[in-house]
Amino acid sequence: MQTLLKRVINFAAAAAAASALLIGAESARASQLLAQVDISAQRMTVSIDGRPAYQWKVSTARRGYVTPTGSFRPTRLAAMWYSKKYDNSPMPHSVFFHGGYAVHATPYIKRLGSPASHGCIRLHPANASDFYALVKTFGARNTSIVIVR
Repeated sequence: MQTLLKRVINFAAAAAAASALLIGAESARASQLLAQVDISAQRMTVSIDGRPAYQWKVSTARRGYVTPTGSFRPTRLAAMWYSKKYDNSPMPHSVFFHGGYAVHATPYIKRLGSPASHGCIRLHPANASDFYALVKTFGARNTSIVIVR
């Protein structure tokens, strides 16, 4: 588990990279945010410009459900969303990437590291908040979500 200091340092580095993007020269390459989700390992690695910055446990689809695989860009963000499909279940810090599929926070943190969702990618609330803030900072155009089995 990352210490609070390491989370602050990583987040500060990400914010600095994004700031450089906003105030840098026009010819500068945009900073890239990459979230790689490994379904078999139930882990998400977040990299900034190719350098791993975070690694978090996730929960993806449990038996009978599917987490889509492939390469995606965020389509929309919601600080708080309630699932219309699953009894108004709360989905804090949602980063939608494929229809109704999203990376979002879960209160079921003991289940992280094992399949437990209806197909979304669940994160610890603190990690989901960080990921949401990073996507907002870097922007959807500079963010990729890659999901593999």
